[in-house]
Amino acid sequence: MTQHVLVPVDGSSPARSAVEYATEQFPDAHLTLLYVINPIADYSRHRAYPGYTQEDEYKSEREKGERILESVRTAIPDSVSVDTELEAGDPARAILQYADETDVNQIVIGSHGRQGPARFLLGSVAEAVVRQSAVPVTVVRSDENRSH
Repeated sequence: MTQHVLVPVDGSSPARSAVEYATEQFPDAHLTLLYVINPIADYSRHRAYPGYTQEDEYKSEREKGERILESVRTAIPDSVSVDTELEAGDPARAILQYADETDVNQIVIGSHGRQGPARFLLGSVAEAVVRQSAVPVTVVRSDENRSH
């Protein structure tokens, strides 16, 4: 049975580091890259641009997600089995739900490594996934966020 590894991506450096880690550590696994459209992420656009609708936002975020998924996918070696998925909702919940509904054996997720008040105010998708996942989770920080 082939191992199935879920790698949530958002275009950030930590997410790219997670993809690199997953391809190195699980070279024979099937990878699924997941981009989650967060419907409240760009709420400020509604206030800043009169006439900007929820449909405009969804289309814009969907296009952004498709570009990120394509960019990440092209950086993965051809020898790695990979597919992409786009979901909408709260990122942590969507990641956990996707993992629960598919045969995922492992989640590899990037972390921004925020500490102090920023971590509590902004929340942590990686932390929520680690705490609630039914499968093992590996948290990867990008090189620029690692302490020396």
